[in-house]
Amino acid sequence: MENGYVVLSLSYRKSSKDNLFKKRMPQDDFVFDEQVADVFDDMIVRSIPGYETIISMIGKFAKKHYKSESKIYDLGCSLGGVTFEICKQLSESNFNLVAIDNSEAMIGRLRQRKAIIGGLEDKVKILCEDINDTIIENASVVILNFTLQFLPIKYRNELIERIYNNLIPGGILVLSEKIVLDDENLNSLFIEMYHKFKEANGYSELEINQKRLALENILIPELISTHEKRHVSAGFRSFEVWFQYLNFVSAISLK
Repeated sequence: MENGYVVLSLSYRKSSKDNLFKKRMPQDDFVFDEQVADVFDDMIVRSIPGYETIISMIGKFAKKHYKSESKIYDLGCSLGGVTFEICKQLSESNFNLVAIDNSEAMIGRLRQRKAIIGGLEDKVKILCEDINDTIIENASVVILNFTLQFLPIKYRNELIERIYNNLIPGGILVLSEKIVLDDENLNSLFIEMYHKFKEANGYSELEINQKRLALENILIPELISTHEKRHVSAGFRSFEVWFQYLNFVSAISLK
C-alpha cells in the first residue's frame, strides 16, 4: 500500500503545468473536461491557498471520526486528493469510501490512480454521477471539498439537509469553500491579495482575469454566515471554521 502512495505522489509532481488561460481566448464558462483534468493537480495547488494543509487535515478528521461499518463520502472528488489522503490515513483499517464526481475526465483518471495504488478494490467505490442524485446512507464522514460552490444555490440547502439526515450520530461534514465577505472593502482587499498569491505562483494577469471570467457564472461563493445558518438549520449541533486563508475557508460540522 505504501509503495502505491509513493508512486502516486510522484505522478502528481509530473502532472502537466496549467497553461490553459495563457493565451487570449473567447470567454466561455469553465468546464471540468480533459484539458482541465490534465493540469488539475498543478492548477489546484497554485490556485487555492493552503490546499495541501486542508487535504492533510481532512484525512486526520476522517481518521478520528470514521466508525466501523459506516461509510465515508467524498462528494465532488475530482482526481482524489481527499479520497487518497483518507485511504492513507485509514490504511490499517477496513473502511468503505464512496468517491463521486460528475466529470468523466476526472473519474477516468481517478480510476487509474486507484489501480496504481492497489489494494483498494473493496474499500473505494468510484461513481460518475451528479451529487444531487447520490444516495447517502450510514455515513460517519462526508466531505465537500470546494464542491458546494459549483452547485446552483437552489440545491444547496437540500444537499446539506440530506447529508445531515444520513449521518450517524457523532458524524461529521467537512466543507471547504471560497467565500465572500460582508465588508466590501475587506472583500476587495482579500481578492486583491488572492490575485497576488496567484501571481506569486506564476500566473499572469491575463491568466488570472480569463479564469475569473470563465468561473464567474458557475462558481458562486457565499458568506460564511450563510453556510453556518444552512448547517444549523439542517440540524447540525455545531459549525466551526478550522482554516481560513483570505477568502478560502474550511469548516467542520458535527451531528
